[in-house]
Amino acid sequence: MDNPTPPETEGVIKFQLDYTLKPPFVIAAYSELNAWRKIMFKLDLIGQDPHRYSGYGFGNMSHKLNLNKPTGDEIKYQPFVITGTQTGHLENLTDDHYALVLKTSLDDNWILSEGPIKPSSEALTHAAVYAADETINWVIHVHSPEIWRQTHHLSIPFIESGIKYGTQEMAAAVKHLLKHPTTPIFSMLGHEDGIVCFGSTADEAGLTIVKNLAQAIVLKESQ
Repeated sequence: MDNPTPPETEGVIKFQLDYTLKPPFVIAAYSELNAWRKIMFKLDLIGQDPHRYSGYGFGNMSHKLNLNKPTGDEIKYQPFVITGTQTGHLENLTDDHYALVLKTSLDDNWILSEGPIKPSSEALTHAAVYAADETINWVIHVHSPEIWRQTHHLSIPFIESGIKYGTQEMAAAVKHLLKHPTTPIFSMLGHEDGIVCFGSTADEAGLTIVKNLAQAIVLKESQ
């Protein structure tokens, strides 16, 4: 990209949050969540750096809970666990670092959540991805300058630069973009370095990021 959007304040929750402090919700998938998150952390795609994004933590992951097969309007209320707000500086997470999102309303810019920590500021975007396709079970949001700046060269679908992260407008744009998805990745041009990957499995989402990162580095070095 020739004209990247100026950085904005990272990590600020912009949706209406109804949150209740509760013990962790126990699921077997935490080990898989933590494994892929650690890979993203080591690749500097999730983390915290005093020289990036005003020093706020960046990147998050979530996993949809298929507790009951949803039907009709219940699809948009599928619960999911997501990394808590401002946990980017931690290399290793425990159950105490995940929030349970019970219900969301994209139209009302609202989230109902519980757990030992508040959900990531990107929780509404994750909810929009899950609402777009019931086969999606995993969402990974990273910050990759390499991929983000090569969005057009890699033919990655994107959200326009005028739409900011964590907003109702972003959630609506994601839902619209994924009506006919062509690839399990998209770029948020209005969210500096923001890249989202998703899939039915954690491997699908994680490997999509790694593949695009490798391709972006090759492109950068050849330019």
